[in-house]
Amino acid sequence: MSSISIATLPRMSRDALSALLKSTTGADKLAIVDVRDSDHVGGHIKSSNWVPTSTLDVRLPELLRTLKDKEKVVFHCALSQQRGPSAALRYARERERTLSPEECQKQEVYVLEGGFVQWQEKYGKDEQLTEAYVEDIWQEY
Repeated sequence: MSSISIATLPRMSRDALSALLKSTTGADKLAIVDVRDSDHVGGHIKSSNWVPTSTLDVRLPELLRTLKDKEKVVFHCALSQQRGPSAALRYARERERTLSPEECQKQEVYVLEGGFVQWQEKYGKDEQLTEAYVEDIWQEY
């Protein structure tokens, strides 16, 4: 049985993630997985992979394969309270189930603190970090 739980998944702050994205060496070792569904409209973190929650089960094998060489994988949804942590947990447990312990140690899985809502509050207008941002959509948050 897995020792990983939602409570034990490490969190990454928006500032730490932005520093990694701006880093010349960190960005290529990083993957961001956005599991928002229709609330993906209005912007997303640059270079993120959009994997709507409804497709996660089908796309999990593909994610494991395509992200295997990344050192850090950060999951998020709108607030990173439900879908983001849940997706990160499913991904981490599937990695644990299918890979050797040595392979698992080569990658860290995180949840973005505050999700895209907190991200866009600080970095929404920063075109170096956020793409397709529509400020009006986020004013209600």
